[in-house]
Amino acid sequence: MTNTAVPAPPHPTAQPTERPARTHRHTWLLLLLGTGAMLLAVGGRWDIAAAAWIFPVLLLRFTRLSRAWSGALWIWLAHLGAAVFWVQESAIGFNAVVLAGALALGALQTLPFLADRLLAHRLPPATAALVFPAGVAAAEFLITLLSPFGTAYGSLAVTQHANLPLLQVVSVTGPWGIGFLIGYVTSTANRIWDRPSWRGGVVCTAVLLSVLLAGGARLAFSPPQGTTVRIAGVSPARTVTERLQTTLDRFADGPGGVAGAPAAAVRPAMTAVEDDLLAATRREAAAGAKIVIWPENAVRTQESQESAAVAAARAQARRSGIYLEIGVRVYSTTAPAYGRDEAILIDPRGTVLWTYQKAHPIPGSERYKPGDGHVPVVRTPYGRLADVICYDADFPALMRTRADIMFVPAHDWKEYGAAHTDKAALAAVEGGYSLIRQDAEGVSAAYDDQGHVLATADYFTTARQTMVAYVPVRGGTTIYDRIGDTFAWLCLAAPAALTATAAVRSRHRAVGR
Repeated sequence: MTNTAVPAPPHPTAQPTERPARTHRHTWLLLLLGTGAMLLAVGGRWDIAAAAWIFPVLLLRFTRLSRAWSGALWIWLAHLGAAVFWVQESAIGFNAVVLAGALALGALQTLPFLADRLLAHRLPPATAALVFPAGVAAAEFLITLLSPFGTAYGSLAVTQHANLPLLQVVSVTGPWGIGFLIGYVTSTANRIWDRPSWRGGVVCTAVLLSVLLAGGARLAFSPPQGTTVRIAGVSPARTVTERLQTTLDRFADGPGGVAGAPAAAVRPAMTAVEDDLLAATRREAAAGAKIVIWPENAVRTQESQESAAVAAARAQARRSGIYLEIGVRVYSTTAPAYGRDEAILIDPRGTVLWTYQKAHPIPGSERYKPGDGHVPVVRTPYGRLADVICYDADFPALMRTRADIMFVPAHDWKEYGAAHTDKAALAAVEGGYSLIRQDAEGVSAAYDDQGHVLATADYFTTARQTMVAYVPVRGGTTIYDRIGDTFAWLCLAAPAALTATAAVRSRHRAVGR
């Protein structure tokens, strides 16, 4: 009789060194549905908040059922498609810079899926659940570090701007915390999908509920209190704006042509806009506004006429006894920018307190020389006032400024104005200050330091281009303001640590055999 050894059953915690790829009929359906859901969570005008929680679950399931590198290729193509969709829905001109950005961003956004596919099955379940969320937060952080796009695209946090209890977590972690939570829910859902287990689901639910309860408590027990100041945001009327645009469009060579044009050809239309803004400023000051904000590029002037335009604004601030912030587009004959994008704050005595230049021109469409990125802050009877310009607010590091009220003069367009303004709520919560975003040809809004909407106005649906808000004059200091991107750096370090852990475990299993 032959004595045949019977192999012992595997230890219940043992895991294979390499998970075999499986083929299921529904695998491609997962990719299709996941990609479709992702189109509704790209930070655009057609976003649905729930889609940001759904699409990663489906796409991660797809990668776990696919071969590692072929699955990663499909995920990269899905993200590339989502980027192209965002460009189209936002009516952003498609050019070489945008295409290169879409390719690079898609590659970064694919890395968390690839890391999960290669590492998760080599780690204990509790540790494996951290691979994907840390990867998501790290990828989002890298986008702001390495690309010129900031959080304009690639941030899951911006899709949750209306969920105020959840939004409060960014006052601790920055926007990366929301991406981490979405990733954690995703990995937990896939763990349960792989092998039903109550333990992982309970832990994930507890974490998510804790964040929501803490955020709700912050909203309920620490609401903004104290004195408020009446702030008015004014944009020029559509009639004078359209007349000026028609005038500028006559110059086929663009800003350089405007800069070199005879004053008589452009000055009347420019002056009409300035006069409209000055009249609106007088009206709002008479109604009780102590601070008036004009949008980005509100005043358009040739370089030789800039001092006269600023002098008129200074005189108006002095007569009305207000703080007046004006956006100025200066046309210069100096190539390649042919001008500057400035924000100027004037006090009630008519003194210019700062002249700030945009630090982050929009890649591919604005050639301004970037400013130094030093956010100006001045102390006033209405708190510490600070200022950035439009696209600057998409860079969290720039927005970490000790202030009470942040001005964000902006100039968007119909298809993107509302989505871009919605994202500004995150900066207010992160920084612990109120934020006023006055948008020419877009949606203007005022937020307090918890993200509540204090006022809003849509350029395309209102006859009078004015927004009025009563804004707290005292902000607060947030944990994120104090510790900066510590959470993001930890998430960036996590993949290396998890890879090392997986390698050590694999070596120990090999020795054990």
